[in-house]
Amino acid sequence: MIKSLTLSCLFVGALAAQEVPLVADAPEVKAPLSNTEIYSSVVRIECSTQVYDYQSPWAAGRFGGGIGTGFLVGKNKFLTNAHVVSNARRIIINKRGSDIKHNAKILHIAHDCDLALLEVEDFSAFEGLPYLKIADDVPKLESEVKAVGYPVGGNRLSVTRGVVSRIDFRPYAHSQIDMHLVVQVDAAINPGNSGGPVLQGEEVVGVAFQGLTQADNTGFMIPVPVIERFMKDIDDGTYDKYVDLGANHFPLFNPAMKHALGLPVNSPGVFISDVTPQGACDGVLQRGDVLLEIDGNVIDNAGNIQVAGEQVLMHEVVERKFAGDQVELTFIRDGKKQKQAITLVPFEASRIFAVSYDVKPRYYFKAGFLFQPLDFNLMRVYKLSNPAVRNFYQNYVREGIFNERKDLVVLTNIFEDEMTSNLSGFTGKIVKSVNDTDIVSLKQFHEIMEADDLPEFTVIRFEGTKKPLVLASSELQGAHERVGKRLGITQPANL
Repeated sequence: MIKSLTLSCLFVGALAAQEVPLVADAPEVKAPLSNTEIYSSVVRIECSTQVYDYQSPWAAGRFGGGIGTGFLVGKNKFLTNAHVVSNARRIIINKRGSDIKHNAKILHIAHDCDLALLEVEDFSAFEGLPYLKIADDVPKLESEVKAVGYPVGGNRLSVTRGVVSRIDFRPYAHSQIDMHLVVQVDAAINPGNSGGPVLQGEEVVGVAFQGLTQADNTGFMIPVPVIERFMKDIDDGTYDKYVDLGANHFPLFNPAMKHALGLPVNSPGVFISDVTPQGACDGVLQRGDVLLEIDGNVIDNAGNIQVAGEQVLMHEVVERKFAGDQVELTFIRDGKKQKQAITLVPFEASRIFAVSYDVKPRYYFKAGFLFQPLDFNLMRVYKLSNPAVRNFYQNYVREGIFNERKDLVVLTNIFEDEMTSNLSGFTGKIVKSVNDTDIVSLKQFHEIMEADDLPEFTVIRFEGTKKPLVLASSELQGAHERVGKRLGITQPANL
């Protein structure tokens, strides 16, 4: 090849009087990366954590740690799982084959899709390592992949092989609420593998992130569309989270129901059961509509669409979009087909159902009584079983309770004191009002309780019970100091 190019150049020189097009330099062809080069960009992550105690929210919490994996995707950019570095107080990255510890920090973290991007304080030790390339799409069923990481049991790199066995839409265990596209593989995904690349050739087709305890050699990886969305979202320097369709549906398999709705037996579509107040579909869809298409994708009676030859839930269309993007809906109402676009928006109120990380619990302690806003963490820690509490929690978004009440304030604990004796029956209940003022937030509740002009008796009422909690206002401060001193509470509130 070099010889022929040389001859060609000489030939052109001999015809100086003749104009000829310039010959462009041949593009540089990069040799494929070897396994050694690829594996050198996979790092071991050590994380020291601090997990707050919701039962003693004023305390420092429990300290712990864990091991995970990450990999280099750009200059001083290491991709890993959010759960590897959640609640982190110190993060250390180890290069393969080196015992030198490099301090790292979180650049961006996305708890809703379990991804995080890290950087080290000094990148010089990693200069020259290849950046692993993210593939263009989801791997095909039955194609072979290999998971690379640092699972429990040693400090050396581990490689496991398997095949893609399923492409699905499943809950992500990290947040307990968010559902995204996942790829199931029959390669073992063990603790420590989390955050490591899943490879086809030298391309990353996923990030290992969770396993299935009820089955052998069944693991899951976060696929390319989710990774790409995360990377695109943080391009502007902030992570803006996922948007939501804001409508619930159920399958439309029943022929009798289709007949009642005036639909042919073979009609596609799903039945809209609820529309979230202030959500993206509010004012467009209604309960009882039949949703036929989303952005031109036909929805089958199970709520699935076809994407790249695979059946996935229709929400995958929304998954790949951002706040402000539009989605066109085709639906039937009262027998008439309609088309209308919606503008997608993030929906912060729904995070009440998600696990919270990296945030100190909000609380208000007064005179031996501990009040906290209701969320998933609180439900899990206290195992709240009061029917009124569960009803408010389950319907907080669906019935638009968040429009009127920013917080559902719960009396979670009563600590022993002469003032609090025989009052345990009030724990685990939602505060409805104080001195006939409805409570809409923890901050407002704090302001009322700390007012200088409290009446002779402070009367607290709770949802689901007629019996009020009546306290002598003049005794509150004395009990507050006694119990607070005994418990070592130096900060009585975090609002």
